[in-house]
Amino acid sequence: MKPVSEQDIRASFVNCSKGEAKRLAVPRDLEERPWDDLDFLGWRDPGAPDRSFLVTERDGRLIGVTLRYPASQRGFLHRSMCSLCLTTHRGGGVSLMTARKTGTAGREGNSVGLYMCTDLACSVYVRGKKAPDSGARFEESLTVEEQIARMTGNLAAFLDKLYA
Repeated sequence: MKPVSEQDIRASFVNCSKGEAKRLAVPRDLEERPWDDLDFLGWRDPGAPDRSFLVTERDGRLIGVTLRYPASQRGFLHRSMCSLCLTTHRGGGVSLMTARKTGTAGREGNSVGLYMCTDLACSVYVRGKKAPDSGARFEESLTVEEQIARMTGNLAAFLDKLYA
C-alpha cells in the first residue's frame, strides 16, 4: 500500500457521514507505518473500545470503512480464526467486525460483518512480520504471495457486500 495522509484517510470513508469522518481518530504515526508490508491500514479507536477503521486501495482510489465490534472479550482458552488472513487467536484476538452498508441500505440500519483480527494486523501476520500473541498461523503450502492474494480477495468480497 502507498503511504496515505490524514486528509486522504478522512476523504475515503464510504459508510459514514463527512462529519463523522472529520471527527474520527486517525493514527498519529502514519509516517512510521510499514507501508510496503500493508495491504490495508487498520486501527482501533483509542477513545471508543468498540470502534475500528480500515482503509484500503481499490480500483485506484482509497476506500475507508468504519467498523464496530463487541467490547466484551471471549475467554482465554477460546480460539477463533480471522476470515481475512486465517490467523488463529485466543480470547479476544478475533472479533466480529460489522460495517454499516453504504447508501440507503446503511441509513436504514443494514450492515455486514466479518470475523477479523481485532488489531487489524492481518497484512503483517501473513508476511510473518508479527506473531499472534497467543495464537498461531497454520503452515500452508501456499506461497506468501498466494496468501496475500487470498487475503485481499477476502477483503474485496467483504467490501462488495457493503455496496450490495
